[in-house]
Amino acid sequence: MKRVLSGMRPTGKLHLGHWVGALQNWVELQEKYESFFVIVDWHALTTDYENPSQIRENIVEIAADWMAAGIDPERSTVFLQSLVKQHAELHLLLSMITPLGWLLRVPTYKEQMRQLSDRDLHTYGFLGYPVLQTADIIIYKAELVPVGEDQKYHIELAREIVRRFNHLYGEVFPEPKEILTPVPKILGTDGRKMSKSYGNAIFMDDPPDVLRRKIFPMMTDTRRKRRSDPGKPEDCPVWTLHRAFTPEEKRRELYQGCTTASIGCLDCKRVLVEELTLRFAAFREKKESLMRKKEEIKEILVEGSRRAARVAEQTLEEVREVMGIGIKV
Repeated sequence: MKRVLSGMRPTGKLHLGHWVGALQNWVELQEKYESFFVIVDWHALTTDYENPSQIRENIVEIAADWMAAGIDPERSTVFLQSLVKQHAELHLLLSMITPLGWLLRVPTYKEQMRQLSDRDLHTYGFLGYPVLQTADIIIYKAELVPVGEDQKYHIELAREIVRRFNHLYGEVFPEPKEILTPVPKILGTDGRKMSKSYGNAIFMDDPPDVLRRKIFPMMTDTRRKRRSDPGKPEDCPVWTLHRAFTPEEKRRELYQGCTTASIGCLDCKRVLVEELTLRFAAFREKKESLMRKKEEIKEILVEGSRRAARVAEQTLEEVREVMGIGIKV
């Protein structure tokens, strides 16, 4: 059985972009592959090192989100990065062979430097994020990595690092391949990519009143300055959410109504609130139940980390051998 690995940073509860771009895919993948899903708390420090106070609390929240969405710790290894110290050792070893130029050309590095200009991101941890990400993947010899389009370059860089390592020391690691989720980019309430960092996220557990408060003021097609003006849904941030969450038949009705101006933007937004309320009702109920069992969630993560560490240590024994690290006793 092929091995899959993916992870998320514990920077807060999960939003709709996480569901479309990752979680619904993970739930399906765990039925077909040996799956490792990791909460990467060290990665959270790359952008939030000055204010790490919420990371521990977020770890439990994100684990609850995963399980409420359908990730089963009995079928998948669900674990915490910082409890598997082997990740740090492999990251250090990979950093010795990764050229600086490879990291400086990563597109997401430049983009986040611009988008998060209010933070000091001139650190090695932020620049070296893809090296640690590579260690996270290849320490389990994962062949498949489900990611969004924006992470595609990171997996290509991981392959480059693997090729360099294998060339220098021998064939130890398989080259990981990305599994791209075939969905459009999910835009946030301000028209940018949905992200907790940008403060524009709609969360999976948002109740109906919060959904209305977030969605009703959202930007729409600028052509619709008046109720009687026809619009073009493809140019509307709200439409990206309809494409992901509204059934096709109802979408066709909305498309017709928008392009002929027979419905207004607020009508379109009301339908979206109704669809999201219905879609995530069971999720909200299950998460609420899980959050009353925080100690059980922690135990699941500890046990999953033990399982992960056993696999990671086997890989590191190979790495130390081919690199000549340590001594034999």
